[in-house]
Amino acid sequence: MKAPDFAYARPASLDEALALLAAHGGDAVPLAGGQSLITTLNMRLAAPALLVDLNAIPGLAGISEADGVVRIGAMTRHRDVGTDPLVRERLPLLAAALPHIAHPAIRNRGTIGGSVALADPATEWPACCLAGEATIVVRGPQAERRIAAENFFLGLYTTALEPGEIVTAVEFPVPGPDAVWGFEELSRRHGDYALAGLAATARRGAGGLTGVRLAFFGLADRPVLARAAAAAIEAGDVKGAQGALSGELDPPEDPALRPATRLHLARVILGRVAGRMLDKPAQDGVPHAV
Repeated sequence: MKAPDFAYARPASLDEALALLAAHGGDAVPLAGGQSLITTLNMRLAAPALLVDLNAIPGLAGISEADGVVRIGAMTRHRDVGTDPLVRERLPLLAAALPHIAHPAIRNRGTIGGSVALADPATEWPACCLAGEATIVVRGPQAERRIAAENFFLGLYTTALEPGEIVTAVEFPVPGPDAVWGFEELSRRHGDYALAGLAATARRGAGGLTGVRLAFFGLADRPVLARAAAAAIEAGDVKGAQGALSGELDPPEDPALRPATRLHLARVILGRVAGRMLDKPAQDGVPHAV
């Protein structure tokens, strides 16, 4: 199937792109890596009148650090995020997530800003944003806004972006020297969407873990912070954390997998990640070959 007819613009500046989006309203959509948008066009699930290509706009890609924050430009490709030396040193959680993102062709073209703006609940970057306490930087016709990741993802493919706004960067605070992290994902085949995934961060001290953040994905209509489970992990109670997930995750009914099975997988990956973060044997309750 081919995409419906559309007009195409390739602005040379962010202001020009924002002006085009404002002038055309809901009939225009921004084009970043295009790995999801082009598919929806070809399947006739979307039919915008105008595509506003962001790829020629300077300053929207790149990774830098200043004042304890790593800033990742929205047009930075997945591969560049996960392989950048600064990210690997400062934000190893993102480097660990990269190999799970689809396949090389998509990682080479897709962008972190496009993934965050799409807010697919089964993808890795939104969960990493939650776990890493990221701030989503957006620009609209009037001003720039900075939105905490916890307030950005509102539902299935739904975010706090207002009409005419574009994600311009994602900013992560640099973890301290006591930081620990974990990432785990289960899928039918490598590169498929996650059946259950977890991005986690914490601080390790003499008394155990503190500041635990457990961001599950593939288990709801958005990435979910499991707060009760995190409190149990801080108390050193992995089994209790696994049990708490039934009150925090509500996997949807879908043809791919029963909700009860997804919840079981969530407990499995929590046991694995918590075991590594606590520096103890994994407590998943099942063989690792799931």
